[in-house]
Amino acid sequence: MLDLTGMGLTSYLVIFITLTCGYVIFGIAGFGTALIVSPVLALYVPVPKIVPLLALLDFCAAVVNVGRDGRKANWRELRRLLPLMVIGSLAGAAILLHAHPAILLLALGVFAIGYALYSLSGVKPQHQFTPRAAVPFGLIGGVFSALFGSGGFVYIIYLSGRIQDKTSVRLTQTTLIGFSTLTRVVLFALAGVYLDTSLLWLALLLAPGMIAGITLGRRITLNMSREQFLKVINLVVLASGVMLVGRYFMA
Repeated sequence: MLDLTGMGLTSYLVIFITLTCGYVIFGIAGFGTALIVSPVLALYVPVPKIVPLLALLDFCAAVVNVGRDGRKANWRELRRLLPLMVIGSLAGAAILLHAHPAILLLALGVFAIGYALYSLSGVKPQHQFTPRAAVPFGLIGGVFSALFGSGGFVYIIYLSGRIQDKTSVRLTQTTLIGFSTLTRVVLFALAGVYLDTSLLWLALLLAPGMIAGITLGRRITLNMSREQFLKVINLVVLASGVMLVGRYFMA
């Protein structure tokens, strides 16, 4: 059980401010909260509680975003990706049960770093993916979401190469993450994780930071050009790759 009584005001404020910053990134890119929040949360919250806590908050953040602007999401792309995400998630769960996936963590991290550096280099203009690219990106994103909870940046690479409007990219990504985190929330609930009421209280106490963060992120995105938006996305993808490689070597 999570002990909130041992968490002082200073600790709570550190978590709250960090989480707000994490959800600014989520508000801009539709993913990436864990990059900023998880390392700080690990100092105060038992590690097994972090993923269920962030899954619950990410799902609520996705619902808020979709509730505001859901009509701007590209549902054609969602219909392509969602079935593939489910299949990939099932494959990821099977890999987790029958194999040691650490080398996959390293491979995904190296791919993310390479892609982000290539995109940031400006070697050639941003290219468009064909609809067929949904197959590998949807499957791989699902696999790594199930294995490591780190599939969000795989989807954003595909979506930013398919959709021109930055708001549509953000909302399509947010909706996709919403479906992904809903699956995890349901599984955690069935496993009894959320019977720990202190975890729910912490989520409730942090909810204002989540709402403030995604609201600020949304406003920042509205004032960005597409080029600036893609640069931020690639920086978050780069940070994701560095984090994954770091996790591999620290494992």
